[in-house]
Order: sequence, then C-alpha cells, then structure tokens
Amino acid sequence: MNTQAAMKSPTALPDWHGAFRLDGQRALVTGGGSGLGLAIARCLAASGAEVVLAGRRVDLLEEAAASIGPLAKAAQLDLRDLASIKAFAAGVEEAHGPVDIVVNNAGNTVKKPFEESNIADFDEVMDVHVRGALELTRQFLPGQIARGRGCVLFTASMTSFIGQPLVMGYTTAKTALTGAVRGLSAEFAGRGIRVNAVAPGWIDTDLFQKATANDPARRAKIMGRIQMNRLGSAEEIGWTCAFLASPAAGYITGQTIIVDGGAVVGF
Repeated sequence: MNTQAAMKSPTALPDWHGAFRLDGQRALVTGGGSGLGLAIARCLAASGAEVVLAGRRVDLLEEAAASIGPLAKAAQLDLRDLASIKAFAAGVEEAHGPVDIVVNNAGNTVKKPFEESNIADFDEVMDVHVRGALELTRQFLPGQIARGRGCVLFTASMTSFIGQPLVMGYTTAKTALTGAVRGLSAEFAGRGIRVNAVAPGWIDTDLFQKATANDPARRAKIMGRIQMNRLGSAEEIGWTCAFLASPAAGYITGQTIIVDGGAVVGF
C-alpha cells in the first residue's frame, strides 16, 4: 500500500467517534425548513456540521434555523428558477463559506390520474426533483473538486422501487435520481466526490398522518408491507444522511440506501 492510500484508509482515523463526526464541514440542505429536510439538517448539525437551510419560504427557514442553533443559517432558493441557481450558489459560498455537503432534498408532487395529467404537471415535478437538483449540484462541484473532497446526497423514494398510483411525475423523477447517483458517482468518484441517495420508506410525519387518517384500508396495506411493523422517524432518515456524509462512509458511493423498515422486501 502506498503512503497516499494509507492516509486515506479508514484505519488512519483517530477513533470510531471521529469517524462519524462532521466538524469543520458545511452542508446545504434544500427543503430544509420542515419535514425530512429539517430532520436531516438537525442530524448534520448534531454531528458538528454547519448547515445552510434552503427553500422558498424565508420565514419558515429562519424559524427552522433558530431551532437548530448557531450552526444553522437560512437562504432563499427556488429550484424551479434554473437561471437563478448559479447566483444562489455563489452567494451561499460568499456569505457562509465553501459547501462540502450538498443534500438535494426539496421536492413536490402532482397527484392525479395519469390520463388526466399533462406535460406541465410532469415538468412541475421534474423541474424541482431533477433539473433543479442537478443544476444546484453542478454549481458546487468545481469547488469540491478543487478541495479534493465532497459529498452529494439525494432524497429518493419508495417510488424509486415500487409502483404507486396517481403520482407518475413523482415516480419518474425519483427513479431518475437513482440513475443520476450512479452516473455522477462514475464521473466524479476519482476526483474525491462521493454521490449517494437515501430512499425513505413510510415516515411518521404530519403529511403521512393526514393522508391516511380517513383511509384505514390504505394505512393497513402500508403497515402490512413493513417488516418492522412501525413507521420510520424523520430522524432515522437524518442520521442515515449524516452517516453517508461522514468519514465512516468514505468507501460508499453510487448507492441508494433504502431506509424503510423492510417494506420494499416485505411480504
């Protein structure tokens, strides 16, 4: 083993605790004002990273950042406005410093039967999940390459792996992200950039509770798939992201980690 390889080996880490820390790193989390994005940001901050929460609603972002503490900042971003993303990225790094970890979490959906949908519905979802996320990632890659290290994460979905009705645009977008992870990893792994995704299963959020409150058959079907017989927590997604961003995951790239209590393989 040469000296350079030895320096990069996990055995060179000072201790197991340090392997999971993100001290001195800075993360950008889109959709960070609420839900999974906020949980991800909290877990990254708890691991020592500075976090910049990005999204459209400044008031929500600032409230979320305050709840995390001094390690968190807010920055307004509309991923649908592709022309504004380059200036946004430059502004974030000018105001807060280099971004080491990019978490592409922001999302939206259009729920309707496929035969009643149109290309505008499809574009509305693709613009955020795919086009916006890839354009944002593109802006931070040059700096990460110059520093010789970086981490890019995407939030995939159960719909990346199983069929669900009425959300064709969302299903297509989330499936596309798993391909983006493989393609970006192949292109940038040799330059020190790791690219992965986390695919959440059914998580105990306000959105889930509202969606199933008046639909006991749907809730029963969902719970029947989950081998662990419980919903996941938002923090369980956040800690998975923190792990993937940490030195402990230094040899993991090009992967989509399913965090679903066994639902995809459930019977």
